[in-house]
Amino acid sequence: MSIRTPPTLLQLAGESLLRDQASAIAALEHLPAELFPPLFILAYQSRRHKECLKAMAQAWPYPVLPLGGLMHRPRVKVLKAVLDGLDVLLAQEVRPRRWKLRVLDLRKLGANFWRMWCGDSTQKRSPTGRVTVHRSSPNMEHPLAPVEVFLDLNFTERDRDEIFMYVIQWAQQREGLLHLCCKTLRIAEVPFQRVRKVLDAVQLDCIQEVEVNCTWDLPTLGTFALYLGQMRNLQRLSLSRIEMLRLQHLRELDMESPSFLRGRLDQMLRCLQTPLENLTITHFRCLTHSDLTHLCQSPNLRQLKSLRLYCASLAKFSPEPLRALLEAVAPTLQDLGLDNCAMVDSQVEAILPVLSRCHQLSSFTISENRLSVATVEKLLRHTAGLRSLELELYPVPLECYTTQGTVNQDRLALVRAELTGMLRELGQPRTILLATRHSGHREFYDVAFS
Repeated sequence: MSIRTPPTLLQLAGESLLRDQASAIAALEHLPAELFPPLFILAYQSRRHKECLKAMAQAWPYPVLPLGGLMHRPRVKVLKAVLDGLDVLLAQEVRPRRWKLRVLDLRKLGANFWRMWCGDSTQKRSPTGRVTVHRSSPNMEHPLAPVEVFLDLNFTERDRDEIFMYVIQWAQQREGLLHLCCKTLRIAEVPFQRVRKVLDAVQLDCIQEVEVNCTWDLPTLGTFALYLGQMRNLQRLSLSRIEMLRLQHLRELDMESPSFLRGRLDQMLRCLQTPLENLTITHFRCLTHSDLTHLCQSPNLRQLKSLRLYCASLAKFSPEPLRALLEAVAPTLQDLGLDNCAMVDSQVEAILPVLSRCHQLSSFTISENRLSVATVEKLLRHTAGLRSLELELYPVPLECYTTQGTVNQDRLALVRAELTGMLRELGQPRTILLATRHSGHREFYDVAFS
């Protein structure tokens, strides 16, 4: 038999106040600011106190109202009540100084803010920023500043379209009084017409991050590329199962399973209008030699800070294109990942000289490749001079595996001791990790000298 936690005095007081909405609304003028959040939560959860929500929104005593942190399931009627309260603020030339609202945040942030006011002292400060508790203050007035509304466009959640269009249409009707900012766009297997209707109604230059996981046809992709071209502040684009697009002002490109690019990676790279800082290519098993060559020849890859290739089979190619690419980005490269690329000893040995010149490198991972103890030792020697290196992940050497593909723990212990001795010989405090091959569950073993 479970024992129900009794309500707190604050909760009882709030419920009592909300029984008479007129009295609750009248009390807001004198209500201490710290009582607004718990009262707002009670009104929001009840769904019956829309007039009270409207009044609290216009009298909100904090700069940010993180409503998205409460909207686990979209409620248009509740949202409408809050926006009606915001309308009261927007209609005023001046408003009471105590009414602080500057930002309505409809993103899924701010959950910690609400939990803090529910009495959970373990919660850290809200991600919306520092919230100052304001005591009741004189009813002084000050000019009304523009209000910002933040909204993430997440088309992976099918019940959000109504929310999107309601907020967008509401904002359009109040142009000049507020700024609607949509920084993130996520699309997963939805008809493009659903997306297009929203993109036609928002300011595309606000969008900074786009994630697309769709199998659209070529005409649709061409149309979507036109929208991307208008996202002048786009910083990160993640593509999964998507065709070639025209990309502008992009800093980060993440491509997953892009088999459609086989032999055409140069066309993708020519679409880039500015130098990339981050390039990630995963599950690209159909790389061609020309693809690798274009990677190292593209002028827009000469300032890379992060290069990550995962499951991009390099076994059948010469190491020259990869070596040339590392040569080009050595002055700026900070993160290098070559995991599960089917690399062999000769390919790794070919890039050792240029690897030792990547002096900004702070993270280097090359696990899940078939390398010998000798090659792992050579890697450790060539990276010993990289003073910024903090994370190093290498494969458990081939000699440590049995014919059945399992790890021989005795042999692994000897190899770890051998590598520890080599680190001691190099004389630099250092910790590396050895990882087993991927087989559902990976094991990691540390090798340290301090």
